[in-house]
Amino acid sequence: MQKLKNTKLPSLSDAFIPIFVLIILLSTAVKYFGDNSSYGPNQIALLLSMGVAIVIGFKNGYCWTSIEKAIVKGISLSLGAVLILLTVGSLIGTWLLSGTVPTMIYYGLQILSPQWFYPAACIICGVVAMSIGSSWTTAATIGVALIGVAQGLGLSAEITAGAIISGAYFGDKISPLSETTNLAPAVAGSELFSHIKYMFYTTIPSIVTALVLFTFLGLSEYSQVADKDIGVLGQQLLNNYNIGIENLFPLVILIVLAIKKAPAFPSVAIGALAGVLCAVMFQQPLIVTLADPSATSLNANLTVIWTALFDGVTIKTANEGLNNLLSGGGMSSMLNTVWLIICALSFGAVLEHLGMLQTFLNAILKSVKSTGSLIASTVATCIGTNVVTADQYMSIVMPGRMFKEEYQNRNLHPLVLSRTLEDSGTITSPLIPWNTCGAYMYSVLLVNPLDYLFYCFFNIINPILAVTYGFIGFNLKKLSVKQINNLKQSYA
Repeated sequence: MQKLKNTKLPSLSDAFIPIFVLIILLSTAVKYFGDNSSYGPNQIALLLSMGVAIVIGFKNGYCWTSIEKAIVKGISLSLGAVLILLTVGSLIGTWLLSGTVPTMIYYGLQILSPQWFYPAACIICGVVAMSIGSSWTTAATIGVALIGVAQGLGLSAEITAGAIISGAYFGDKISPLSETTNLAPAVAGSELFSHIKYMFYTTIPSIVTALVLFTFLGLSEYSQVADKDIGVLGQQLLNNYNIGIENLFPLVILIVLAIKKAPAFPSVAIGALAGVLCAVMFQQPLIVTLADPSATSLNANLTVIWTALFDGVTIKTANEGLNNLLSGGGMSSMLNTVWLIICALSFGAVLEHLGMLQTFLNAILKSVKSTGSLIASTVATCIGTNVVTADQYMSIVMPGRMFKEEYQNRNLHPLVLSRTLEDSGTITSPLIPWNTCGAYMYSVLLVNPLDYLFYCFFNIINPILAVTYGFIGFNLKKLSVKQINNLKQSYA
């Protein structure tokens, strides 16, 4: 990136001002707009904070041309995720129309009992995410269905979202198919399967603790929902859809493609088109009710399916709760998320380009005195990078590069760094509303991150455990002198 010759790095106070402004504006947005803060107010907060950073950048000698290029580059990095988001919107729309999601809800209502629902949801999402290596795909498919089941059972959508995200990120984190699980050891200089095995020391206690807490919450709600007549909802699903195992064909197709490591964008697109096929074959009565009464069969199929792809479906029954459960999806449902991601990544790109993130990291390194404080600083930096740059990949790459040499100087194996990066960078991303992951989870689960935040037990416990291990010196793999010399030569 070209900069003017007289540019200078910002001071710590320079770097802090945009962050301070962002915190104030985001807090104000939540105060005045509540759950609707992600539908415009947060975007304005991010853009105004970016404007403050740009003014400081001008003071430090940066020109608008270089800043603009940095913003464009930052946005361009998200375009792959944007394509996936839009396609996921289409997938949800066609899966609602085809009966795929309603079928999962129907069978879930028959199989899952209220008192064990939360831990079961966590385990199911963990197994699926581990199999396909994607927390996003898990949330958009199994997660959407589980939210529906929870509403049918009269259970908390917020706790269910926490269970879904806890399980999905646990499975994603220990899957060799996951992008972040491959990225962390690549940045730190460790080996993939050794990295996964080493993570068990923090992930297993974290997920077990989370399951215990979900079980306790489920048992405590059992008395309130045990006598609920779920048969009524099941019958209403049967009245509106042709429910059958054949409707799960799109889900099978998507899981097979994910296991075979097919690229995410075409895989999700194929899953959406499989939903179209199922809708045409098995849901003709529903399509007729959604179409214009005067439309021919061909026109009815064309208009309803086309609408499901770009604007989702709207189910109208006598049950308002069922309407909310089975309506939604379409590319249009993801446009607000795309808007939020563009604003957040623009803000992060400006701070990185102006050297403000580097200034923060340098200040953190100066305060590191012990191994415990080093790991705590790494965790805090990863979380902070998630907050500022709104991207989980950046929260792995930037701190990984910054702390790599310091871990080596302290005789710590690269596995310690790679594990710490995942213990904090990967799994805290869905807890931040304007982060790409938080915005995505909001879009597919329809639960605000600020509402499910404290129920994502795995995502909260894991980084705390990582810091605890650092301060008590537990399970911190050391390097031999020979290994240190070899690493220095390889990094040179």
